[in-house]
Amino acid sequence: MKYNDLFKIDFFILIPVLILLVLGILFIYSSGITHEGVQISNEYFRQIIWASLGLVIAITISMISYRRLYGISLYVYLISLLPLVYTLIFGRAVYSAARWLRIGSVGIQMSEIVKITVIILLARYLSDTDHNRNSFSRFTTSCVIVFLPMGIVLLQPDLGTALVFVAILLTMTFLAGVSMRYIAFMVSCIVCTGIFLFLPLWQTYILQKSIPILAVLVNRRVVIIVSLFLLFITAVAFFGYRKYKKRYFYWACYASSVSVLSILSSYAARLVLKNYQLMRLIVFLDPNVDPRGAGWNIIQSVTAIGAGGLTGRGYLQGTQSHYQFLPEQSTDFIFSIFSEEVGFLGGFAVFTLFLIILIRILFTMKTTVDPFAKYICAGFLGMFSFHFIINVGMTMGIMPITGIPLLFMSYGGSALISAMIGVGLIMSIYVRRYDR
Repeated sequence: MKYNDLFKIDFFILIPVLILLVLGILFIYSSGITHEGVQISNEYFRQIIWASLGLVIAITISMISYRRLYGISLYVYLISLLPLVYTLIFGRAVYSAARWLRIGSVGIQMSEIVKITVIILLARYLSDTDHNRNSFSRFTTSCVIVFLPMGIVLLQPDLGTALVFVAILLTMTFLAGVSMRYIAFMVSCIVCTGIFLFLPLWQTYILQKSIPILAVLVNRRVVIIVSLFLLFITAVAFFGYRKYKKRYFYWACYASSVSVLSILSSYAARLVLKNYQLMRLIVFLDPNVDPRGAGWNIIQSVTAIGAGGLTGRGYLQGTQSHYQFLPEQSTDFIFSIFSEEVGFLGGFAVFTLFLIILIRILFTMKTTVDPFAKYICAGFLGMFSFHFIINVGMTMGIMPITGIPLLFMSYGGSALISAMIGVGLIMSIYVRRYDR
């Protein structure tokens, strides 16, 4: 550890993070005040403690070489899976999902910590195979590294956090030079799975009319028959491509594989996901389907943002938060409360601060000479950008509600500490970006 490294850290990333932390504390405080001016929550005080601890952790990590993680990455990854499994079995249930590990009076969301260990191990693997021309083996092994903890998180079930793992995987493998056909295959499967999951819900709650062809997606017997038929087509097309090397065989195999995986995944998701998670998809299509229930959050969030106008109602003057119209307003919907009180200009400032953070991560990634460091930066680039896009999009009603927090601003210790660990690692890489 070199203490003079403290003065070499990237203040262009640290300062925006500090500003977001302060803004988060201020508006968590605001969200805990009623319209009568009574403070009903001490969440802001806890957030101060977590933010202070996170800042100490980030600065401490920045003074330690990130290379020390290279040799222990596999062990840290495997050890982090143990409490994740324990949480699945014995964790405290919140909103019908076992996501929290209870240690005394403190609850820890282990999936937030595992995201860090996944990024580090995947960065090591991709750097070790940087000269490997076999993109298929790199991609499949990367998928195994990510899907193992992601599968456990899905079983909790925590769909929002699971999707963050996908964003990390796609960002890191893309920047590692894995063939686009493999990445496009996964993206196609995810998109088609989402569409196939949406369609029956749209038919039932929005259209309110039966479409016979959609039985392919919901009727168990039909799903099995169609899947077997598509698997047969996939096998024939694969054999044809191997034997005759014709491109149309390749694309037939590609399309049928995407179709069968998407149909089976959407059917499995319908069995695994809880009713409240499916309702989130429904109200994304039309919040007025259940305006007093599942659609309430989206309606109130959009109302709060719209009420802010250009400059906002003023600090501590928001009605949506102080009249407690918006549930989870200090966590998932902190941006809604913020926008109501400071308006479009304040929201634009938050956009700018996050953009600066992402640009600095990109700069560090581009200038470092160490592939291991480069891929760590890529992982956090995917993680930070996905959190921001999904959370802000969710509050605006252009993304489904997934329970993903706005990093640095939302109330919660686990997500904040994991984000600050990421900031610390990026600053550590920045300080040593020219070291080999």
